[in-house]
Parts: sequence; C-alpha cells; structure tokens
Amino acid sequence: MAGDLSFSELRQLAGLTIEEVASETQSSVSTVYRWERGETAPKAPIYRTLEMLAQFNTEAAEKTSFRFIDLFAGIGGLRIGFQGIGGHCVFTSEWDKYSQITYQRNFRDNHPVNGDVREFSEDPAKIPEFDVLLAGFPCQPFSIAGVSKKNSLGRPHGFLCDTQGTLFFDTAKIIAHHRPAAFLLENVKNLERHDQGRTFATIMHVLQKELGYHVQTRVISSEPWVPQKRERIFIVGFREPTEFNLKALEIPGSGSGPKLGSILTPHVDVPEKYTLTPKLWDYLQAYKEKHEAKGNGFGFGLCGPNDVARTLSARYHKDGSEILVAQPGKRPRRLTPKECARLMGFEKDGREWHIPVSDTQAYRQFGNAVVVPVVEFLAQAMQPYIEKALSKRERERASSVTLHEAKGVLELEII
Repeated sequence: MAGDLSFSELRQLAGLTIEEVASETQSSVSTVYRWERGETAPKAPIYRTLEMLAQFNTEAAEKTSFRFIDLFAGIGGLRIGFQGIGGHCVFTSEWDKYSQITYQRNFRDNHPVNGDVREFSEDPAKIPEFDVLLAGFPCQPFSIAGVSKKNSLGRPHGFLCDTQGTLFFDTAKIIAHHRPAAFLLENVKNLERHDQGRTFATIMHVLQKELGYHVQTRVISSEPWVPQKRERIFIVGFREPTEFNLKALEIPGSGSGPKLGSILTPHVDVPEKYTLTPKLWDYLQAYKEKHEAKGNGFGFGLCGPNDVARTLSARYHKDGSEILVAQPGKRPRRLTPKECARLMGFEKDGREWHIPVSDTQAYRQFGNAVVVPVVEFLAQAMQPYIEKALSKRERERASSVTLHEAKGVLELEII
C-alpha cells in the first residue's frame, strides 16, 4: 500500500491529523508538514504503522451496515447522526477551507474532504457507490417559468434546465446517477416560501416526478433537544415505497427541553474577551431603543440560564447580538465557541468536539450547522427503513445471481 500512496493519502486513510502524527512519531509538526508536501519522506517504520492503521480502518468500514455520502458537509453535523446508526461515510464534499480543517480534525477518516461538489456532479461516477445521500445544500435563488411557457418557446424543461446553476441541481444529478436507497436533505425553514413557493415546488417536482422518489418533508424545531429556537426543513426520500412517516414522528414534548444554563460555562471561567466592549454595548442598546420606538422588535436578545436562546447565525462573530448572556454586575457577553458547540449539540453526552480554527471561523461554522441531536433523532427513525431497503436490494441481487448461474448451467446441459 505504501508504494502506491503518498504520505498524505496514507495519513488520511489512517485517520490521523498532522499534529497527531507528530505526537505519535515524536517528530516536529514542521517535519510532518514536509512529509505532507512530499519534500522529504519519513522512515519505513512510520509508513508501516500508517499502513496498519489504514488497513484497520478499511476493514472496520467494510463491516458497517450501509454507506453514505456527505455533501455540503460543513463541519459534519449530518454525518454524526448517520454514523451513529452504523453508517460509514465514503465521500465528503465541502468547499470552505476552514470547515474542512474542523471536519478533518473531528473525523478519523479513510478519505479526503473534497472541495467543490460541481466537479463531481459533472462526473458522478467519481463518487464511490453509496446507499444514503446527505446534503445540507444552500438555497440559491432561482425562479422557474412554467413548463407550458417553455414548451411554447421550444425550450427544454426538467431539472437539467429548471435548476441549472444552483447547488440543488448538483445534488439532483448525483441522485439521478447513483439512485441511492434514501436521502436526507436539510435547509432553512424559509425554503418553503422562497419565491412565493415556486422554488420549493420545483425541488419537490424534481425529486418526486423526475427522479421518482417517495418524498416527505417536515419543519422541525431544535428546542426539544437544545436550548435554542432553530427551525429547519428536512426532506426525506426513499427510492422504493416504505411505511416511514415523517409527519407522524413523535417529537419530544414542547417546553420540556433544556435551558441555556445547561450549556453555559461558569462566569468566572469565561475569558474577559467575550464580554462586550462599552462602545458595542452602548450601540446595541441604542439600536434596540430606536426600533422599539418604531414598534418593531429588532435588537439584541439578552438571555439568562433559565431561557431558550434565539437562532445562532453565521454572523454571530460580528456582535453576538442574537444571543447575549447576562452577567450580573457587568456588561453581557457572547457565547464562547465551546458553548456554541454545546448549543448545537456537537458536544453532548460526553462527545468531545475539537475547534482548531479562530473564534470568527468557529462562530460561522456553528451558525451554518445543523443541530446534531435533531439529525440523530431522524437517523434513528429512518434506520429500520434503510436496513429494510438494503436487505431487499441484497435479496434481489442474490436472486439475480442465482438465476444467471442457473441459466448458465441450463445452457451447458443443452450443449
């Protein structure tokens, strides 16, 4: 294996970061970076150790119950849920370099994190075979003219025309080529209302009518699982009919979810840099007063330990205004990145989440992420139906092989 793969490829198959390789081999990080860039080569025993780890990871992956891909992966929130029910991620695509850093730090992987998904939608055969597709595709604006109008103009219709140039189009092309047993798509709640509902109608038309999947949707709030009001739409599709009922899933009781105090670090342990400056605090108060005078609700959200926070956004790094934590006797503060990891469910029930990027990048990443416990809930609900679909496929394959062998024997007897 070592003769065929570069150090970088072997390191990723072994599921080690550059820092971990440096620690395990008692080498400097700068030395490992030189190995990574191919400027120098490590000694043979280091290669053999990486080969053994890579082989172990590969064999473990082969024992998993299903294979999935993670598109528009962000930092891996969707992946956690489906990895937790026995799935193995065989392909990841995420274009943001800082999100790639966080993703690679938190997942010991057997494949690299690929960049722009469009390279792979143009040639979906580059993506390994998989059973389930996960995608938190961005909602790019696109409005669709009616099919009858396109027909009158002699223009083609269908998703190759209607959604071309959008990232949903790339997702649809990959589904069309690989025909996975199931998929889970995630987006903002507003997707249903975008462009007066035409965007959502087109997406559903593509998934149901053109790709032939059995599709269900539901807007789910994160409040039962984490102390945050965050609503997202989830789109579940199965290639074959199932009894899965997304609307009927019983969500934990409203009002019984955790409160902000469950994720907060004690004030005495929070660095002073997270407390708002006097200038910023004065500005936010004046801004809120101005809008209250006009009768609208724009302004900061001040929270205590018994509250549920507003939605964490990707702009949180700018002023933290949507979720400010009250501090008795002093100005409020932002959440720390670690608190954001807990608020989004990445760090929960003993699961540790590493943050190898700056605070600014971390806030952007968590603000763009999914709430992990919500995905875990959906993955567990989908699990028996995924297993049943794959079991049926294996039976059909076995039956096909048996019939093929029987036909061969019969032909030989005739001869």
